[in-house]
Amino acid sequence: MKFEKSIKLKELAQLLGCEFDGDPAFNITGINEIHVVEPGDITFVDHPKYYDMALKCDASVVIIDRKVDRPEGKNLIFSDDPFSKFKQIITERTSFVAATKYISDSAKIGKNTIIQPGVFVGENVSIGDNCILHANAVIYQDTVIGNNVIVHSNTTIGADAFYLKRRTEAYEKFPSCGRVIISDDVEIGAGCTIDKGITSNTIIGQGTKLDNQVHVGHDTVIGKHCVIAAQVGISGIVKIEDFALIWGQAGIDRNLVIGKGAIVLAQSGVGKDLEEGKTYFGSPAGDAREKMKEVFIVKRVQEILDRLDALEKKNKS
Repeated sequence: MKFEKSIKLKELAQLLGCEFDGDPAFNITGINEIHVVEPGDITFVDHPKYYDMALKCDASVVIIDRKVDRPEGKNLIFSDDPFSKFKQIITERTSFVAATKYISDSAKIGKNTIIQPGVFVGENVSIGDNCILHANAVIYQDTVIGNNVIVHSNTTIGADAFYLKRRTEAYEKFPSCGRVIISDDVEIGAGCTIDKGITSNTIIGQGTKLDNQVHVGHDTVIGKHCVIAAQVGISGIVKIEDFALIWGQAGIDRNLVIGKGAIVLAQSGVGKDLEEGKTYFGSPAGDAREKMKEVFIVKRVQEILDRLDALEKKNKS
């Protein structure tokens, strides 16, 4: 998320009530999670496992829970609870606008777009030309939809990310300030759920088709002309490259890359990056032919054991 107005490092540190190390006059221009940061952005880290990644990422400012040597070109803000400080920055720069009608006056709707009864369109939504939104679809605030898009009934686009911080007494929700961007010629089936990005955008590329009851997690980027079948679950921060094909009930873990033209067969569980142009099956997903061989062998285990048992009895007799 980019700030409407930049803020100096010293000023922000004072607002947060924190010490800092760096150029007091440095202008912070945005706030983002570590996987999408750009120069000028501020991010945070609160676990030693990710210190090195945070200090080497493209962010210009890092909120960190330990005093460390400042790398060249970086600015640091020190806090016992970076998560809360990061959350504070977002909360003070975003606002939720309560709806007073089904279609907001601030929504921009293109020519020849059909909106069926019961559709909700929130604040600052943009919908292109020649779209169809079927009954009871819900389009949250700030969503962007291109031209020639079909959204089927009971689909929700732009809900908050499922992003929580575990505290001693409970889980704390992190605010979502990103958007969902739907490109031209996309079709989204009935009952789908597409979450907005935390600080960036969830994006569905041109010509991609989603079947019914597909879930797309926060900050996921789906390429052009992908096909995703019913009941697929995609976690956050996943990159699915062009022309990928994912069959029903497959599950994809967070922060992975599905290569261009990869095929994921039904009910597969994807826990690592997949190479382009290959077919995958199983859980954990692997080369489909090898996984099929494994299934065949497992099915024959009892048969082999019975044969060995019969052979042992024969030898004893």
